[in-house]
Amino acid sequence: MARTIILDCDPGADDAMAIAFAVGSPDLDLAGVTTVAGNVSLEKTTANALRVLELAGAGDIPVTPGSSVPLLRPPLTAEHVHGDDGLRGARLPPPAAAPRPGHATDFIIDTALAAPGEVTLVATGPLTNIALALRRQPALAANVLDFVIMGGSSGRGNVTPAAEFNIAADPEAAAIAFGAGWSVTMVGLDVTLRATADAAVTARIAALGRLGTDLLLPCLGSHAGGDRVAELPGPADSYSIDPAVHDLCAVAYLARPDLLGLEPARVEVETAGQWTAGMTVTDFRATPPRRNALVAMTIDVPALWETALASYRRVAVTG
Repeated sequence: MARTIILDCDPGADDAMAIAFAVGSPDLDLAGVTTVAGNVSLEKTTANALRVLELAGAGDIPVTPGSSVPLLRPPLTAEHVHGDDGLRGARLPPPAAAPRPGHATDFIIDTALAAPGEVTLVATGPLTNIALALRRQPALAANVLDFVIMGGSSGRGNVTPAAEFNIAADPEAAAIAFGAGWSVTMVGLDVTLRATADAAVTARIAALGRLGTDLLLPCLGSHAGGDRVAELPGPADSYSIDPAVHDLCAVAYLARPDLLGLEPARVEVETAGQWTAGMTVTDFRATPPRRNALVAMTIDVPALWETALASYRRVAVTG
């Protein structure tokens, strides 16, 4: 039986790849997509979610926008990684549909509470929407089947030496999410930095037709021939392309849990440190009941790509 999921995201190139995977996976039932500001503005993340779903032949899946700013801090965006449009110049038309009315928190709460214990919530962007939903309805934590994030790390960052982007973008929201009383499955940089596409994978993606050439390859920072894209705006030293498919790892894990090796831990989010704000301080020595997380520490990258490519082929045929 397919697992029902809500994907809260900030598309973003790797979010787009995660959305396409969720549409194509026979093991997942994508009940809805909610968007948050992160990699780019909320207007762009929402439009990108709609664009990807329409390309994938899944324009009937609702997209509900959420928060346009973090809880307390100025916005942190990543156009230097994802390009001004958020999708590294992917060749997708503007969305034909409008987002669903209402706020992401309404959709998350209403969907989860209507089916207690049946909905998995997966977040691949800053956790602002999740924190707002928990503040409005603390019972959310007891009513979802599972809560999985792409974010954090047990020992390194990517926007600072201490902090990963999704957590650094809204540390206060992340602290609320980790302290909500549920177990957070943290799929962070410990594993996602290993999830890159080699030339063989890129060639197989190129063979997927428009899904590959117009979306997936640009999101990977590649042309159909496998060369790195060099057309992002600004001088060459003003941006970097991150080839890792961070968000795909978290969503693919829901379809195939054996992709990741998880270790129980206590995770606290640093919100006050001058140099460490956004750090996910991870204590693997913690014992029950102090444990609040399962932290991904190993990943089977070949199996990840076999699983992903199988889902993308389904989208390419039906989209």
